[in-house]
Amino acid sequence: MSNIIIELADFERDFSVISGIRSKVFHQEQQVDPKLDIDGQDKTCQQLIAYLDGEAVGTTRIKYLNQNTAKIERLAVLSNARRQGIARKLMLKALEVISPLDAAKLNTAGAVQGMYYANTQKNITDQQNITEIIIHAQEYIKGLYEQLGFEQYGEAFVEAGINHIKMKKILITP
Repeated sequence: MSNIIIELADFERDFSVISGIRSKVFHQEQQVDPKLDIDGQDKTCQQLIAYLDGEAVGTTRIKYLNQNTAKIERLAVLSNARRQGIARKLMLKALEVISPLDAAKLNTAGAVQGMYYANTQKNITDQQNITEIIIHAQEYIKGLYEQLGFEQYGEAFVEAGINHIKMKKILITP
């Protein structure tokens, strides 16, 4: 069985790895203009990295839009590591970082069995009241987000030449 570890990244140490993964997936595979991906906001976002048997193979970032809303974006998994649940595990870790209470509900449902999360840090949302998480999902992966409690809102749209949908998840509040 493969060993999958999801870590909160250290921006200074890990951004070259993160940008390498995003470059392969977004710029090379999907032909997204690098200017649309590298938007100057990475340093202010929380970044996650997925490791498969010690090799960095996936990433996503969390951007806090305001005191109540977070956005998970830039989810990317290298082609050689797909179909192993890495995108799902990155999303589960992002949900845990944003809302431990919501993540605990998913964990109770057995959604995170067989996974190790490293570098868990104090939830920065302790000083916030995050009640909603939004994503702009590529249409083909909508089912993954629905399994995690996200619902589509609004019409489909094209972003970076790719069909997307807006989705949101309302969080459990204590």
